[in-house]
Amino acid sequence: MELLATSPASIQRAIGILRGGGIVIHATETCYGIACDMTNVQAVERLFAIKKRPADKPVSALFGSIDAAKKYLIFSDAALQLARAHLPGPLTIILPLKPDATQIYPVPSRLSPGSVGLRISSHPTAMAIAEGCARPISTTSANIHGQPETYSYADILA
Repeated sequence: MELLATSPASIQRAIGILRGGGIVIHATETCYGIACDMTNVQAVERLFAIKKRPADKPVSALFGSIDAAKKYLIFSDAALQLARAHLPGPLTIILPLKPDATQIYPVPSRLSPGSVGLRISSHPTAMAIAEGCARPISTTSANIHGQPETYSYADILA
């Protein structure tokens, strides 16, 4: 595992790792998150294995902007109004996938099949990674499933 201080170079490194099918841990406005390219089935499977997360417990998708999310998700007028008022920020909006967006999120939500939780982070690092990756990335806490969320590097190592 590499530990990199936040910088333009480390953000570019994280983007390259994600695009190459790897996993990264990054800061968010809530806790540390673990991310992968949600269009890469092997990366999503590896993320679920690392977290020991049951396959029927979906993770949300992090996008760089509402416009980026519109390429994959269907927004009702109410959802768009909610997104514009509260995103970026610590809010998840469950939205249906567009019919042609089947390449995203190979683990379907048991709560709402054919949908995904939309996140747009207000944290500058998470936002830069999501914008630079230019595809949906997973966003879930960087912890083992069912364990406390991580708020420091020491938490992640533990």
